[in-house]
Amino acid sequence: MTRNLEWKVGVELREEAGRTEAEARLDTGRATYTGHGTARCNPADRDVPAIGDELAASRAMKDLAGRLMQEADREMEAAGAGTVPRRTGPGYGWPEAVT
Repeated sequence: MTRNLEWKVGVELREEAGRTEAEARLDTGRATYTGHGTARCNPADRDVPAIGDELAASRAMKDLAGRLMQEADREMEAAGAGTVPRRTGPGYGWPEAVT
């Protein structure tokens, strides 16, 4: 069986007072998933908005990927298949900024 699908992810960014928030959305045609991410500029650093955009967007997409993986795990369990063991470890970026 051959299938071709295209899923598109949209990312919305909002920046205010050195803090960037991102929301990543995926519509699979069956369900919509949303991930969130934030970034903040250290007051001692030079404000470079593009860096905040990249950090917040990447964190939102990582959150979105985690939500999609949780759904896949639920569906595999419901179908009687085992799930892949989860690996735990540190996140990316500064711990206090990761949501």
